[in-house]
Amino acid sequence: MSPEIHIPVRIEGETATIFAGDYINKLSGERIERECQRQINAGCKTLIVNFSETELVNSIGVSILLGVIDVAANAGAKIVFSDINENTIELFDTLGLTNHVEVLPN
Repeated sequence: MSPEIHIPVRIEGETATIFAGDYINKLSGERIERECQRQINAGCKTLIVNFSETELVNSIGVSILLGVIDVAANAGAKIVFSDINENTIELFDTLGLTNHVEVLPN
């Protein structure tokens, strides 16, 4: 089994910025989900998922992101999506994800 790939995170006070990577599928989505849960457990009140390097999000990745949104809401944490490219924002709009998160411009 290969070692777990580290998800880059920047923490400032009660805000954690999680850098999503270039392709969000089952494996990378689960890593993002674990990191978000870890940051919520550590007391973060705001999670920013940064999509600056994300080129593609598949259907399983979207499903996992919905789970992240749900976990954050249940924990009373705010979730923010930032630096989303045009194609991905269209996908998120179409699927309704942007109705449940704050979206920061690039």
